[in-house]
Amino acid sequence: MPDQSHLAWPFLDDAHRAQGRALDAWATARFAGEHHDDDVDAACRQLVADLGRDGWLRHCAGKAWGGARDAIDTRSLCVARETLAWHSGLADFAFAMQGLGSGSVSLAGNEAQQRRYLPDVVAGRKIAAFALSEPDAGSDVAALSCAARRDGAHWVLDGCKTWISNAGIADFYCVFARTGEAPGSRGISAFVVDAGTPGLEVSERIPVMAPHPLGTLRLHECRVPADALLGAPAEGFKIAMRNLDIFRTSVAAASLGFARRALDEALGRATRRRMLGQMLSDFQLTQAALADMATGIDAAALLTYRAAWVRDCLGERGTREVAMAKMVATETAQQVIDKAIQIFGGLGVKSGMTVELLYREIRPLRIYEGATEVQKLIIGRELLRQHSSAPARD
Repeated sequence: MPDQSHLAWPFLDDAHRAQGRALDAWATARFAGEHHDDDVDAACRQLVADLGRDGWLRHCAGKAWGGARDAIDTRSLCVARETLAWHSGLADFAFAMQGLGSGSVSLAGNEAQQRRYLPDVVAGRKIAAFALSEPDAGSDVAALSCAARRDGAHWVLDGCKTWISNAGIADFYCVFARTGEAPGSRGISAFVVDAGTPGLEVSERIPVMAPHPLGTLRLHECRVPADALLGAPAEGFKIAMRNLDIFRTSVAAASLGFARRALDEALGRATRRRMLGQMLSDFQLTQAALADMATGIDAAALLTYRAAWVRDCLGERGTREVAMAKMVATETAQQVIDKAIQIFGGLGVKSGMTVELLYREIRPLRIYEGATEVQKLIIGRELLRQHSSAPARD
């Protein structure tokens, strides 16, 4: 990454700064001259192995299980995702899913569960997956219908999960199912289910515009031992939301990485391309576009690292701050990448060009882990809640 000046911001400490510079150097060497592999599954497995071998997945779990810090540090996740996204969208995905996929075990697992899964996640030996979404329950998590019933020393899971990242290559899935203690979100529990468990199958692989392992899970009479339950019954919704509050901020950071790469590509194009007797960069319209791009990135970055700092340093969930960061960073990155393509002109829409790949990478980020419209609802709800709880003025 040519510009890492944001690492000097007061939201970060010296360890974050060292992490960002070291990871950038690692990624520069790792992806030098690499061509995109048609076998996305194999590429993703190799990335997880490489990230684990070289210690970068240590930011996905606590120190007790081989992690870098006592607990998951949101700012470390953001630094990692922003850096990796600049170099490779699939590398960013591989890193992020190790954290999100195992986050429920970190947050709610007992010692035995954490011991069984987290060291292997950190080392890149096991691939994790987060199985929350369903055909009729995406943003509306409380509407999920996958069910789990207790049967002696086992839980039996039945239902469908879709849009599941790492489906087909994961070694285990954190699955959220309705156990019925109460209606809506209060009757959901979380389970860790090993791949290969009878009754669990990947029924469909879903091709998407930015290729990565994605698919649909079918659970039919899927029996898991009682100790597969994460936390207590009916705590699943809280576990999922706590997990998303951590990793949703890192989605904003990945968006920053994509946006920064687009700006760098646009700067390179504008200073090399001659048009009408002068460089493209000499046109005031080009300079104005570059100014908008750079300013938008910095504004989004400030919101992103503020949200991470609120969680890490103030010990707050920061629901409003996280939603603002995710909304602004993803929307801004889309605008920045679109401007970069415009600066490239016709070449910008040629398949395989960096800016064209970035365009396909950024579009899904405006949807997953809470679409922009959902983030607006969260922000509005939080504002109203804070207003209603504030002391009345004379």
